[in-house]
Amino acid sequence: MAPTHTVPVPHLGAQVGFAISNGKLDPAKPTVVLVNALCATHEMYAGQLASGSGPLAAAANVVAVEPLGHGATACATEHFTAWDSALVALQAMDALGVGRAVLAGTSQGGWIVVRMALLAPERVLGLIPVATSMDCESSDSRSKGCWDPIAFAGPFLQAWSSDVPTPEFVPGDDFVTPTLGLGFGAAATPDAMAFWAGSIRRVYAGDEGRKKLRMAVIAVAERDGLLLRLGDVKCPVHWLQGTRDPVFSSTIAGEQIKMFTGSPEAKLDLLDSDSHFLNASHGEEFEQAILDMVAKV
Repeated sequence: MAPTHTVPVPHLGAQVGFAISNGKLDPAKPTVVLVNALCATHEMYAGQLASGSGPLAAAANVVAVEPLGHGATACATEHFTAWDSALVALQAMDALGVGRAVLAGTSQGGWIVVRMALLAPERVLGLIPVATSMDCESSDSRSKGCWDPIAFAGPFLQAWSSDVPTPEFVPGDDFVTPTLGLGFGAAATPDAMAFWAGSIRRVYAGDEGRKKLRMAVIAVAERDGLLLRLGDVKCPVHWLQGTRDPVFSSTIAGEQIKMFTGSPEAKLDLLDSDSHFLNASHGEEFEQAILDMVAKV
């Protein structure tokens, strides 16, 4: 597993957690930047980071960047949004010497990488959104089979609010277990569940962890939508979506891929899966999508 490092960036005084395949960038290769899902870390992409002598390692550098509220990433303010995560990820690319890249992201990572493409179109060679949505958490989305994050997370957000320090805080099973269940679906294994349960409890322990978790969830639940902006994306888009994703439905993916009207190519692949973490359940298809996009640049 590639070790976690941090790099300072100007926006919000952030320290951004990241990992690089093979420990360094090869300037002769294109670079792929991956952004993880809610409550995950760069280890969500362990397979891609540790691809060794495989085709992905031969074709590209792989950099996994942890958004605000996740992993080793921290900032000087308690409040942040998906736009802030997009900007600090771009600034992390600057700090690492990555000028242009293919971007891929799962769930919240999907709408974060699209924001990166809107903020810096000249730097984004292609987009691979995975198991995601470009809308806010709207009633229209819910009517088409998407989840209701406020119904799920509202009681936790209330419980995680505190006017006094909470040094003993650890996320409970009542949050961790259903969160991972939504993520993995039938692809869950005892080892994966145990690993990620431990990761969530470690990253979000203590008073700072409680604040970090609360804002990470709020940033997802109360984000703004991108539907009126999607036509401004100018790079190729290859969207991967599970047919039975319990968080974001394939119906909205089918509608929203058509809104990338400014892209030279925008396509959607529907994969037979009930897993939200498609990069875990369909790793081969995910890596092939990356390789196909890298081949275009």
